[in-house]
Amino acid sequence: MNMNPEINGKTELCGVIGDPIGHSVSPALHDAAFRALGLDYAYVPFHVRRSDLPAALQGMRALNIRGLNVTIPHKVAIIPLLDEIDPPARQIGAVNVVLNGSGRLIGYNTDAQGFLHVLSEHGIEPQGKNIVVLGAGGAARAICFALASQGASLTILNRTVTTAQACAEDISQTFRLPLKVLDLNRKNLAYALHQASLLVNATSVGMLPAAGVSPVDRDLLGTHLTVMDIVYNPYKSKLLREAAQAGAKTINGLEMLVWQGALAFEIWTGHQPPIDVMRKAAAAALKRHCAANGQIAAAATAASQ
Repeated sequence: MNMNPEINGKTELCGVIGDPIGHSVSPALHDAAFRALGLDYAYVPFHVRRSDLPAALQGMRALNIRGLNVTIPHKVAIIPLLDEIDPPARQIGAVNVVLNGSGRLIGYNTDAQGFLHVLSEHGIEPQGKNIVVLGAGGAARAICFALASQGASLTILNRTVTTAQACAEDISQTFRLPLKVLDLNRKNLAYALHQASLLVNATSVGMLPAAGVSPVDRDLLGTHLTVMDIVYNPYKSKLLREAAQAGAKTINGLEMLVWQGALAFEIWTGHQPPIDVMRKAAAAALKRHCAANGQIAAAATAASQ
C-alpha cells in the first residue's frame, strides 16, 4: 500500500458525477478513508449534464476510472448505459455506484442498504409502520424498496404522479404490502402525515442554493413524527429546522451519505470502510462549505459524534 498522498501513475481514481455537483462533500469523505487505510486512491467530483452522461461513461472506460458515485439526476438514466446491473439495483431501478472491472461497467445501489443502516442506528424498526416518502426519483426508489423489504406500509407523494405510480408498481411486483400513491400537495400531505410515524424527504427540495424552501408546511409536522431529509447541504434543511421546532425527531441526510459512501468504498477497494473517519471528514467538509458560503452550520456537532 502506498502511503504517499501524491497522485501518480498507479493511483486508482474514483469520483462522483452529478448536476449540480459543487455542494458534494463526497471527495473529503472518501479521500479521508483512503488515507486512513493507506490506499493509493484519489476521488474527484465531475460535473456531468444529462446530455453528456453517455460520453462520461465512455471516458470512465478510456481513463480507467475505478469507480463512480452517481447522484442527481443520473441514477435512473445511467442504467441502460452500463454493461451489467447488480440484481438489487436492477430491482430498485436506480444505480448510485459504478465499478469499472477491466472496462466492464457494473452498476450497484448502496442507497437502500445505507438508508437501512441509518434507521438501525436510530432504533427505528420499519415493519408495520406507516411511512411517508416524498419523491419518486432514484434515491426515493431505493428508500421505498428498502422500507418495503422491511414490511413498512408506504405512502409515496410526488408532483409527477405517474412516476410515483411506476415506482409503486415495481415495488408491488416484489412485496405484498399496503402502498398508496398521492399527488404531492398540502391536502394529501395532511392526510398522509396524520397517520405516519416517519417522514422521509427523498427530493432535492431545500438543497443549496434553494435552502429557504421546504416540501412540507410547518403546521403539518408534530411530535408523533420522525423526519429524515436526504438533503445534507445545508446540514439543517428548513424542513428539519421546522420539524425540530414542532417537536419531531430529526435525522440529517449526511448520515445516509456516509453509509452509502462506505458501502461504495468497499465495492471499489475490497476493504472494510472506516465509518467514523468518513463521518467526521464529511461533517468537517460540510462545516467548511457552510462557513465559506456564510451559512450557520450545525455540522460541528455532527463532527464530534
